[in-house]
Amino acid sequence: MKNKIIKIALVGQPNVGKSMLINSLSNAKLKVGNFSGVTVTKEEVFLEYKNYTIQIIDLPGAYSLNNYTLEEKVTKEFLDNSSYDIILNVLDSTNLQRNLLLTSELLALDKKMIIALNMWDEAQKESISIDEIQLSKILGKPCIKTSAAKKIGITKLLDEIISKYESEKLPSKLFFSDVIEEEIEKICELLKDCNYKTKDSFRQIAIKLLKEDKTIYKLFHDEPIWIKLQSLLNESFNHLYIHFETKNIEDIFNDEKFAFAKGAFFETVKQKNIDKKTLTERFDDILIHKFFGLPIFLFLMWGLFQLTFEIGNIPMDLIDAFFANIINNTKEILGENQLSSIIGDGIIAGVGSVILFLPNIVILFFGIALLETTGYMSRVAFLLDGFFHKFGLHGKSFIPLVTGFGCSVPAYMAARTLKNEKDRLLTLFIIGFMSCGARLPIYVLFVGAFFSEQNAGNILFLIYISGAILGLFAAKILKIIVFKSEDEPFVMEMPKYRVPSFKLIWHTVSNQAMMYLKKAATYILAASLLIWFASNYPKHLEIEEIYNQKIELAINEEEKIKLQNELSLYNLENSYLGYIGKFTEPLFSPLGFDWKMSVALETGLAAKEIVVSTLSILYGLGENSDESSNSLIEKIKNNIPFASAISFIVFVMIYLPCLAASMVFVKEAGSWKYLVYLFIFTTSTAWILSFIAYNITKLVMS
Repeated sequence: MKNKIIKIALVGQPNVGKSMLINSLSNAKLKVGNFSGVTVTKEEVFLEYKNYTIQIIDLPGAYSLNNYTLEEKVTKEFLDNSSYDIILNVLDSTNLQRNLLLTSELLALDKKMIIALNMWDEAQKESISIDEIQLSKILGKPCIKTSAAKKIGITKLLDEIISKYESEKLPSKLFFSDVIEEEIEKICELLKDCNYKTKDSFRQIAIKLLKEDKTIYKLFHDEPIWIKLQSLLNESFNHLYIHFETKNIEDIFNDEKFAFAKGAFFETVKQKNIDKKTLTERFDDILIHKFFGLPIFLFLMWGLFQLTFEIGNIPMDLIDAFFANIINNTKEILGENQLSSIIGDGIIAGVGSVILFLPNIVILFFGIALLETTGYMSRVAFLLDGFFHKFGLHGKSFIPLVTGFGCSVPAYMAARTLKNEKDRLLTLFIIGFMSCGARLPIYVLFVGAFFSEQNAGNILFLIYISGAILGLFAAKILKIIVFKSEDEPFVMEMPKYRVPSFKLIWHTVSNQAMMYLKKAATYILAASLLIWFASNYPKHLEIEEIYNQKIELAINEEEKIKLQNELSLYNLENSYLGYIGKFTEPLFSPLGFDWKMSVALETGLAAKEIVVSTLSILYGLGENSDESSNSLIEKIKNNIPFASAISFIVFVMIYLPCLAASMVFVKEAGSWKYLVYLFIFTTSTAWILSFIAYNITKLVMS
């Protein structure tokens, strides 16, 4: 029975020991021939191993897959157009960063591949330590330490060749910077929408198109899809030109190669006795120092969030006042009727609730873009990666999570920097544990009612920190139960520090702002109308008539307000929203909630700020009471038991974010099913922990 043939394309830069490795693998002389049409020689060897015939084709040494030299042209031509089973990429372990430049180009081919970390014995002499397991995870390809001279790792390499041949090809883990990935995704979507037939992956085609590969352009030029593709590519190139401040595509991708190689090297290689340091390395010694790095970052983020929510409050107040004025004017013009209510309280209020968050988003993304364009954010991801991996998270998860303390909407949007789907979904699922600013009024109300002024600040801090800790443990549980997989690290790109480009920052911030408005506005508008309808219908005209007559006959203003509040309470209790509250009361009664608290939680699904005004209406005080209202605080204190209040705070801390955030979550997660999973996960977690908090508090109080 004839052996199966495994065809290996042996690729590496010059002087990495490819020929010596072949001799160590085969113990045979090389068979030398010429590549068709050129004078460059090819070297082949055949060897028998475990019922397989392994054919190794030693391609000319090439620093890259460009067409600058004949060797590069021949190697690229063979890899693009010839038939082979596996790429065996040989690297010099003593010069790994430079060798990884070629590896990054080979990864883009999306073929089965094995990495041989050759000259390992020499690397050890130079006190170089390589974490080949971590490097394997980063590249998505097995990395084997070898020494052709001393025949180290040869058997392991042969076994890996057999294993790789017999197994399915895994997707490549080559990721570019966010802006290039965005354009790759757009091209892939177009190819998918047009049902384009190809033997290559859409991603592979997209990368070649963006690299201006002549062969792929010739292929597409006569295809019907070319008309659509051409206009999309023009937009993509303009986007890249703005971001990279150059129109030289080769320079752009060379920078990407260097960033990838440096990042992979930085994460996996340690070398003692390095004397000379660049300016970038000197900065890194301070900014990603194991002791000082984190405090420096926390200080910078503290400053950014102070700016975001201090400066952001100024336009937010103006926007709020502006829309309140429009609503009042609308009601004055149209009168107090259903039309003015649906336009004012529904449509205008809905649009206003979206635009209200825009200043925070603009300021926050301006700050993040500023830190990103300097090259600092890449360092932060590296700095926090180890700590977050203990909880199943990625270092890049930190920014969305911290952003979640301000508002969940930009936090969900910030999670798109995570390219791995499981890492991104895991981060999206726990952002809600970080208490957003909209929950603060609820906390202030309940803390003010049940705790002394001296302890109020400490209790608030405890609430916020408890939510963050719960989020980390929730991530660990989700990683073990739902998102089961090994940690899949990304390359932490380490570009040089640069002076920030304000043209690039403007482009990034304006894009994020427009994306936010487009994604959120439509859904919020529809949801606001739904909440308005549920809280205003069905109408009880006879009851309203009776109350209106009583209000007209009222002796003083105080009695009028009391009657109006009673009418509001009756209408809400007997609205569709009230019916839902009464229906769901049995679900919440084990937590110590009555139907009024249940309704408040349910309206909070639209916006957490509504919880306070709902409680105000339900306890007969009108809509104008806020979290600092003494009368509302007294009512809460007198009508809600302490154990129920603690339980309520815990539930608010964990359950589903507001409707605006939920809609953005759907967009970022990619499917409505994830919102269902998020609802089940957060609600069940909130219910269980509230139940525990309620019973423990009752036990302690008794």
